[in-house]
Amino acid sequence: MDDEDEDVPERVQTICPYCGGGGMVADPKHAVIGGSPRTIDNGRPCPHCDTEGHFPGIIPPL
Repeated sequence: MDDEDEDVPERVQTICPYCGGGGMVADPKHAVIGGSPRTIDNGRPCPHCDTEGHFPGIIPPL
């Protein structure tokens, strides 16, 4: 097996359309930091793919 083949999955996978494959979705919150209002985004786990970022097989987005 070549080094180039290591990035190729053994099976076909579908990227999660909800999180874009990152496994996390945006979850912005309003906060006051140092006396000034700011928006922070720590993110939260994707409820659609359970932080995997992909699904096995070919699944059309709904």
